[in-house]
Amino acid sequence: MILHSDQGFNYTSNQYHKKLKKIGIQGSHSRKGNCLDNTCIESFFSHLKTEKYIDHSLKQKKELIQILEEYMYLYNYKRFQKKLDQCAPVEYRLTLAA
Repeated sequence: MILHSDQGFNYTSNQYHKKLKKIGIQGSHSRKGNCLDNTCIESFFSHLKTEKYIDHSLKQKKELIQILEEYMYLYNYKRFQKKLDQCAPVEYRLTLAA
Protein backbone atom coordinates (compact mmCIF):
# COMPACT_ATOMS: atom_id res chain seq x y z
CA MET A 1 0.00 0.00 0.00
CA ILE A 2 1.20 3.51 -0.83
CA LEU A 3 0.06 6.66 0.97
CA HIS A 4 0.60 9.79 -1.12
CA SER A 5 0.78 13.25 0.43
CA ASP A 6 2.26 16.66 -0.11
CA GLN A 7 5.57 17.68 1.44
CA GLY A 8 4.12 19.25 4.57
CA PHE A 9 6.33 19.00 7.64
CA ASN A 10 4.04 16.45 9.30
CA TYR A 11 4.31 14.11 6.29
CA THR A 12 8.08 14.38 5.92
CA SER A 13 8.99 13.85 9.58
CA ASN A 14 10.96 10.81 10.70
CA GLN A 15 8.23 9.92 13.20
CA TYR A 16 5.61 9.81 10.45
CA HIS A 17 7.78 7.60 8.22
CA LYS A 18 8.59 5.25 11.10
CA LYS A 19 4.86 4.86 11.80
CA LEU A 20 4.12 4.14 8.13
CA LYS A 21 6.88 1.56 7.97
CA LYS A 22 5.64 -0.08 11.19
CA ILE A 23 2.18 -0.61 9.71
CA GLY A 24 3.48 -1.66 6.29
CA ILE A 25 2.72 1.44 4.23
CA GLN A 26 5.12 3.11 1.82
CA GLY A 27 5.11 6.91 1.84
CA SER A 28 5.03 8.92 -1.38
CA HIS A 29 5.30 12.70 -1.84
CA SER A 30 4.44 15.13 -4.57
CA ARG A 31 7.17 17.18 -6.15
CA LYS A 32 8.09 20.28 -4.21
CA GLY A 33 6.07 23.31 -5.25
CA ASN A 34 3.86 21.38 -7.69
CA CYS A 35 0.29 21.36 -6.45
CA LEU A 36 -0.88 19.58 -9.61
CA ASP A 37 0.63 16.33 -8.32
CA ASN A 38 -2.09 16.15 -5.66
CA THR A 39 -5.05 17.55 -7.57
CA CYS A 40 -7.13 14.37 -7.69
CA ILE A 41 -6.65 13.44 -4.04
CA GLU A 42 -7.18 17.04 -2.88
CA SER A 43 -10.45 17.03 -4.82
CA PHE A 44 -11.49 13.71 -3.26
CA PHE A 45 -10.83 14.91 0.30
CA SER A 46 -12.62 18.18 -0.38
CA HIS A 47 -15.71 16.24 -1.46
CA LEU A 48 -15.40 13.85 1.47
CA LYS A 49 -15.30 16.73 3.95
CA THR A 50 -18.26 18.55 2.41
CA GLU A 51 -20.47 15.58 1.55
CA LYS A 52 -19.87 13.19 4.42
CA TYR A 53 -20.08 14.39 7.98
CA ILE A 54 -17.85 12.27 10.17
CA ASP A 55 -18.73 12.46 13.83
CA HIS A 56 -15.53 12.90 15.80
CA SER A 57 -17.01 11.03 18.74
CA LEU A 58 -16.75 7.66 17.01
CA LYS A 59 -15.97 5.02 19.58
CA GLN A 60 -14.17 2.49 17.42
CA LYS A 61 -11.72 2.63 14.55
CA LYS A 62 -13.82 0.14 12.61
CA GLU A 63 -16.72 2.63 12.53
CA LEU A 64 -14.52 5.18 10.78
CA ILE A 65 -13.17 2.56 8.38
CA GLN A 66 -16.72 1.52 7.47
CA ILE A 67 -17.77 5.14 6.85
CA LEU A 68 -14.72 5.76 4.65
CA GLU A 69 -15.12 2.53 2.69
CA GLU A 70 -18.80 3.31 2.03
CA TYR A 71 -17.95 6.82 0.84
CA MET A 72 -15.10 5.59 -1.37
CA TYR A 73 -17.48 3.12 -3.01
CA LEU A 74 -20.08 5.84 -3.53
CA TYR A 75 -17.48 8.24 -4.92
CA ASN A 76 -15.96 5.73 -7.34
CA TYR A 77 -19.05 3.82 -8.49
CA LYS A 78 -22.18 5.93 -7.91
CA ARG A 79 -21.23 9.63 -7.74
CA PHE A 80 -21.53 11.17 -11.19
CA GLN A 81 -19.12 14.00 -11.98
CA LYS A 82 -19.61 16.78 -14.48
CA LYS A 83 -15.91 16.78 -15.45
CA LEU A 84 -16.19 13.06 -16.27
CA ASP A 85 -19.10 13.46 -18.73
CA GLN A 86 -21.64 12.71 -15.97
CA CYS A 87 -20.01 9.35 -15.22
CA ALA A 88 -18.72 7.92 -11.98
CA PRO A 89 -14.89 7.54 -12.02
CA VAL A 90 -14.91 3.76 -12.56
CA GLU A 91 -17.49 4.02 -15.34
CA TYR A 92 -15.49 6.81 -17.00
CA ARG A 93 -12.28 4.77 -16.83
CA LEU A 94 -14.03 1.79 -18.41
CA THR A 95 -15.33 3.91 -21.30
CA LEU A 96 -11.80 5.14 -21.96
CA ALA A 97 -10.44 1.60 -21.98
CA ALA A 98 -13.11 0.33 -24.40
